[in-house]
Amino acid sequence: MGRTVVEAGLVVGSGGNLSARGPDADECWATAAGTWLDRLDRGSFVRIRISDGATLDRVAPSPTSELALHLATYRARPDVNAVVHLHPQTVLLLDAIGEPIRLATTDHAFYLRRVATIPFVPPGRPEVGTLAAEACADGTNCVILSRHGCSVVADSIDLAHKRALYLEEAARLTYRALALGRPLAPLPTDWLIAPGATA
Repeated sequence: MGRTVVEAGLVVGSGGNLSARGPDADECWATAAGTWLDRLDRGSFVRIRISDGATLDRVAPSPTSELALHLATYRARPDVNAVVHLHPQTVLLLDAIGEPIRLATTDHAFYLRRVATIPFVPPGRPEVGTLAAEACADGTNCVILSRHGCSVVADSIDLAHKRALYLEEAARLTYRALALGRPLAPLPTDWLIAPGATA
């Protein structure tokens, strides 16, 4: 996954971070500080207790500076088993110019359903995690961290991966429509809230 999101241009250098909940519901593995997502190996991850943020291995690298984002999300959403924090360029461009992302296709509606945005908070501060967790507590799975990046969550790594890719695709289509002077019309509201659109 790390390699794919770098190749897709959703993160540059050592930006972004990933985590996955372990078999123990109070444990997750998070990428270490400074890791490049396209160069991950076993030593790139740190085992963390979710309830108190303690590192569970005696010898381990420092966890990502955005650990609070991951832990707050797991605490707020027991159904979430993967948190993906990236810096997708088109998502951030639309946020910077004050344009919401439009869901243009049925795939966007099915995988994303809705997208929330939280105000700017400097990266690494605990408030990033607090605000993102509040924004996804109602079941929202894609949160834009204004002028910073996004947090995408799911019950599996594979689904979180798909959501991250579809979020940027929706942003790119929104941008292209705006560039053509033809803002995208919203998908039918009744379809967005239909049972088939709640994945």
